[in-house]
Amino acid sequence: MCYYVWERFGRFLFYEKFLERITRMKIKKILNNNAALATDDKGNEIVYTGCGLCFQKKNGDEIDESKIEKTFVMDKPSEQFKQLVSEMPYEQIQVADEIIKYAESVINKRLCNNIYITLTDHLGYAIERAKTGTYLRNKLLWEIKNFYKVEFEIGCHALEIIQKELGVELPEDEAGFFALHIVNAELDGNMHHTLETSEMINDIVSIVKFTFNSELNENTLSYERFITHLKYFLQRAEKHEYYPVDNGDLFGMVKKKFPDALKCANRIKSYMESKYPNEEITDEEMLYLVVHISRITERKELVVG
Repeated sequence: MCYYVWERFGRFLFYEKFLERITRMKIKKILNNNAALATDDKGNEIVYTGCGLCFQKKNGDEIDESKIEKTFVMDKPSEQFKQLVSEMPYEQIQVADEIIKYAESVINKRLCNNIYITLTDHLGYAIERAKTGTYLRNKLLWEIKNFYKVEFEIGCHALEIIQKELGVELPEDEAGFFALHIVNAELDGNMHHTLETSEMINDIVSIVKFTFNSELNENTLSYERFITHLKYFLQRAEKHEYYPVDNGDLFGMVKKKFPDALKCANRIKSYMESKYPNEEITDEEMLYLVVHISRITERKELVVG
């Protein structure tokens, strides 16, 4: 995989030593008219991109520093990444980068580097499908809208960027797909786990609704916090890294104070252990579940059915 070091329009943000030797970089392989492969003195493969970067160039020529717009430094060769850069139209790579930068600015977090492959690749296929009038239905669109609201809004903005920059109109389902790529990059996981997480969150919310025989008010801060907690709770479960027990006395107090929330948490515990049979949910995890459930099931948070 590669780690991504970038700059825009000549304003370099590279490591100082890397900056000192960039002018000595020579083209190892021309990927296309806008992308070149080079190797630094440590053997790292570097992909430079920029409009017309390799125009009238050949292998062995020096990189024209003034034309570099982005730089990808790979700690080991990534044939998938190099193929993607070489085959995709440059304007699509630029749009994907704009979407990723926007996402990072909104969530105020650096995304997993793999998104530069996954989201860019998805964008390319989405555009190809749109040209033939073929669209994919997103079966998790409802879950994405409700459990990943910020990411879905980013996905909607991505559609606006694509419409403006590429002149291609994509359906709302694609906003959901872009949102999933962002969620996946946030949690530094894989897409299978991200899809499974969405389904499990839906199941857990259903358990809460069933236990209290009520709908939940999704427009509250407590609900948002609960969903966020579930995302990371499921990530810890997938990695077998539950919170350690260090609040035993507090958990004992909470159990007595919120018996209904405890009953609900126990049902969630049984559900989780059916998904992860070799795992045991710690009391610390149960403590946080009970607290969050108690908050979202207060009278003002419920919508009685």
